[in-house]
This record gives sequence, C-alpha cells and structure tokens, in this order.
Amino acid sequence: MNSSRNLKIVLSGGGLVGSLLAILLGKKGYSVEVYEKREDIRASHSSAGRSINLALANRGIAPLIRAGVMEEVEKIILPMRGRIIHDVVGGVNFQAYGQKPEEVIYSVSRSDLNRLLMTAAESTGNVTYIFEAEVTEVNLEGRTFHYKSPNGKAQQVEYDLLIGTDGAGSEVRRAVLSQKGSELNSELLDHSYKELLIKSGPDRSFLLDPKALHIWPRGEYMMIALPNPDGSFTATMFLPRTGPVSFEALNNEARVDDFFTEVFPDMKNLVPDLVTSFLKNPLGGLGTVKCYPWSYEGSALLMGDAAHAIVPFHGQGMNCGFEDCAAFDELLEKEPVQTESDLKALLLKFQNLRKPNSDAIADLALDNYIEMRSKVIDPRFLIKKKMEFELENLFPEVFIPRYSRVMFQHTPYKDAKYFGEVQEEILEQLYDDYVKDQKIPVQKAQQLVQAKLQN
Repeated sequence: MNSSRNLKIVLSGGGLVGSLLAILLGKKGYSVEVYEKREDIRASHSSAGRSINLALANRGIAPLIRAGVMEEVEKIILPMRGRIIHDVVGGVNFQAYGQKPEEVIYSVSRSDLNRLLMTAAESTGNVTYIFEAEVTEVNLEGRTFHYKSPNGKAQQVEYDLLIGTDGAGSEVRRAVLSQKGSELNSELLDHSYKELLIKSGPDRSFLLDPKALHIWPRGEYMMIALPNPDGSFTATMFLPRTGPVSFEALNNEARVDDFFTEVFPDMKNLVPDLVTSFLKNPLGGLGTVKCYPWSYEGSALLMGDAAHAIVPFHGQGMNCGFEDCAAFDELLEKEPVQTESDLKALLLKFQNLRKPNSDAIADLALDNYIEMRSKVIDPRFLIKKKMEFELENLFPEVFIPRYSRVMFQHTPYKDAKYFGEVQEEILEQLYDDYVKDQKIPVQKAQQLVQAKLQN
C-alpha cells in the first residue's frame, strides 16, 4: 500500500456525498479520482439525478463548514421555520419546527448544491472528475475498478482505497456484499413520487409563503412543496403505486383533473399545466437499504446512500451522508493511516460508528412519513406537540423534542430515536391531566423526567 498522503483513493459516484468527501480528502492532500456515470451537470445544466429539493439541517451544515464551503452554500439556500399545513378547503395552519430563532431548516436544490461541491472539490488541486464513466466491474481482490468510457472503450483503474458513494443502486455495494456472511435488507416503499413545478409570480414573487415547508396531508398520501430562490416551488406528490387512489389509477386527463379538483383544489391555480405535467413527469421510487458489512479488507468502503439509503420524509438522507463524510474525515485526523492494517481498522471503526445511527434514522424517516401525511392534522398529535414545547421549557437540558434532536442538534440518531420513544411515553402519561387542566402537571412531569431521562 502507498503510505499516508500517497494513498490513491477512487470514489465511485460524484453526487453530493462523493463530492463533499472529495473536498475533505483533497484538502488533506490525498489524490482523489471521482468516477461519475452522468455527464458533467455544470456543463449540461441537467438535473443531478433525482431532483427533489432537499432540507439542509444542522448536522448537514457542520460538515459543509468543515469543508469550508458553507459561505457559498448560504447563497443558494432558503430558511424554512416550520410547516404550513393546507387543508382540503384551502385553510392553512403554521406549525413551527422549534422554539428558538436558530431552529430552522433550509431548502436547497440538489443539482445547484452538487454543482457547487464539484467545483469546490476540483479547486483543492487534488481531485479529478471522470464523467460518463459507467461502472462495469469492481474487482475487490485485485483492487481494480472497471468502467466504460463514452466511446464504449473498457478502462481499468487501480486503487488503494475504493469508496462507493454511488447511491442506492451502488455497484460497489454489490461487490462488497458478495462476501460470505453479508446481509442486505432492501425494502421498496409501496408509495412513489412525482414532481410538479409551482412557477414564480410576477417579478419572481412567491405564490406561497417561502419561509416554510408546505404540506397537503391527506391521510394515506400527501403533497409537499419547498421554495426555490427564483420564486418557484418544487412540489412533490407522494401516492401509493397501486390501488383505488394511486399513480396507477390516475392514468388519464379526466381522472387526474377530478382527483385534484376534489383533493388538492388549490394546486390547480398554483400549477396551470397541472394535468399535463402530472401525466408527463416521471415516477420516482422510494426505498430503504440496510446492509452489512460496509467495508472490505481495508481497501473498499460504502458511504451515503450506497450504505444506507432511506426515504426522504425526515429530510435526513443528505444530512446523514454529509455526517458520514465528516465522521470519516475526523477518524483520518485522529488515526493517521500508515499501514494497511491501520486502514482496515479505520474502515471497521467507521462502519461500527455509523451503522447503528443510519439504521435508526431509516426507521425515523418511515415514522415521519406517517406523521407528515396524517398526524399533523390529528388533534391528539397537535396537543402533544404543544406539550413537548412546554416540557422543553420546563426541563431544557433533558427534554428535547425528537424532531429537534434530529434536525437541530448533533445527537447520534440512535440516541435521538431512543429518547424520542421515552419522551413519547412521558407525553402519554401526562396527556389526560394536560387536557383536563390545560397545563402540564409539573410535579408528575418532574418525577417522570427524573425517572426516565435523568437516570
């Protein structure tokens, strides 16, 4: 193996995670080659694959600061302070994400952010992108990476370390999981999505409040919309793939028009070409990937969606992937790689550190889909949200709403999940008293908090 900074690192995948990792590695002086199957989106202005707008939260911002790019990222993000819930008859209700001024999340275009990170990676002087490189084979034992160039010619690349940042359909993962004893749990959600564009009004004005994530919850399905800097909104419809109300059933103009008239009437004014766009726009899949191991003999590693694809309903896929990058970078600083055994130990440590947390956020993301599409209009849920804020004010050091732990703090996901479950038990035990007296029973709450959260 080459020593330390002479380590040749190959990344398969130049999306968000691959590009941020390339920046961090390039700044450390490592030679990095990034192989990306798409064309260079900076030249083509095509989308970065899936184009759902993303929610950037604190745990995703910290790695961007670490990489020295947050100042540029700030130019392409919009703050969202809560959810605006749209009912069937056009009424709206604002639900704040948190109580503190800094408790906001940010809407960002996937493709705009990807372009920015690619350019920043190249500017380190140590990162090279190879575009339109279609992976044909990953030979882990021979430490060779094979791809087909645009002219169809087969190419072979040798590496010291191969990192799969190639998303949910990862070819590197396929190779890593060919080991004996590997595990793969891949579950496709029975819901899919389509995007619609709410164009800007006169002079790039917003037709909806730009300081919130908009949700049209309808029980078994929903629509969301996130703002863009140009005054538009990217709206996304989530529906079952099959069934009476599904993408399969909405297969002609009359059915689509009737559906929106009945269920999302305000969208017909926001998207004038609604029916045409709905029928024309592509359908996207949603799924969860959990796997083990993430590494191979000190020479290959999985990161981001390649290791832990999750559904987008907690807005944490990108944030979790960015946290992967920062965690790996921190390990490299604490435990410099001098030998092959050093590298193997580091990859195993990264895997053991991150996998329990990625499993936890995968579960939380599925839970949040139910919350977004139905619970946000449930009276009991809304009362418990008020209780959460009041308990946070009473016990600010220990009672922190689960959403806040995930989105605004750096609490490990597995701990956020655990504390969220415990706090839900506390809320249930206080609920009847709260409804009866319209206030938190402080003494009982203090006993529960001490017993369940402070021990």
